[in-house]
Amino acid sequence: MYVSTEIVIFTIREARLQVVLRRRRRDPLKGGGTWALPGGAVGVDEDVDLAATRTLTQQTGLKDVYLEQLYTFGCPDRHPERRLITVAYYALAPVERTVDAQRHKDELVWFPCGALPELYLDHGAIIDVARGRLKAKLDYSTIAFQFMPKRFTLSELQHVYETILGETLDKRNFRKRVLSIGTLEQTGNMRRDGCHRPARLYRLKTPGKVQFIK
Repeated sequence: MYVSTEIVIFTIREARLQVVLRRRRRDPLKGGGTWALPGGAVGVDEDVDLAATRTLTQQTGLKDVYLEQLYTFGCPDRHPERRLITVAYYALAPVERTVDAQRHKDELVWFPCGALPELYLDHGAIIDVARGRLKAKLDYSTIAFQFMPKRFTLSELQHVYETILGETLDKRNFRKRVLSIGTLEQTGNMRRDGCHRPARLYRLKTPGKVQFIK
């Protein structure tokens, strides 16, 4: 029996929720498509969470980003040749971060979640579960804030929410809600985009920490 970790890495690119995939160089007929999630085997004496963190850094160059265990996929027939159990995770990469494709021999490419190629094994199902988890946590946590750069406007934050949810939110109600949480603070600076009025810049009081909302 083999145990692996697979990681769904989300970011917001080109106004869409996207996920990074790696090109498989092995026989694509053994398990389906030529594109797969970043992942790898868990060592015999290795902690599963540490294996996920190691894989994330080794294969993408990302570190110090939000990473959460998602679900265990263990159907007996999910791999055509061997018994394979996968502990899946999902990670959130801020818009200013990117993956380092040169750190790994496989080609890494961002794909919009709504336009994915043919995927290896059940990696499409893993992505669907991760998207569902991310969307659900918007209602009771500040998880969407992990996509933000060090400084951002409330309009940029609202765009992240709308991109994940796939719907337009009322501007006044959104701002009232996110400011009431108490996890944002003004930087004292403004940003002007084109001919629009300058917008206040905010930052997180505790970067990297997800707050649960009562």
